[in-house]
Amino acid sequence: MSFQAYLDNAEKKTGRTPQELVDLAHARGYGPDTKANEILAWLKDEFDLGRGHGMALVHVIKNGPGISDAHVGSTGTHRDESAVLRLDGIAAR
Repeated sequence: MSFQAYLDNAEKKTGRTPQELVDLAHARGYGPDTKANEILAWLKDEFDLGRGHGMALVHVIKNGPGISDAHVGSTGTHRDESAVLRLDGIAAR
């Protein structure tokens, strides 16, 4: 599953766009220095998100929407179309 697909599926499961989840996390004080397990526990408790979806969100909470070019390309199931993830929600596309 691509990075973007994890974020899209998290949106479908929670009813909140990735940006809304990032904003909630930042409002709780989560950011670059927060341990991943702390964020994962919150996402599990509040939204019942598992580790895969949670880790995609941990990345954008801690680092923003940019991902490595190594994840971008047209082959393989884990490839994304762009090095910048869409956080504005599925309906915005």
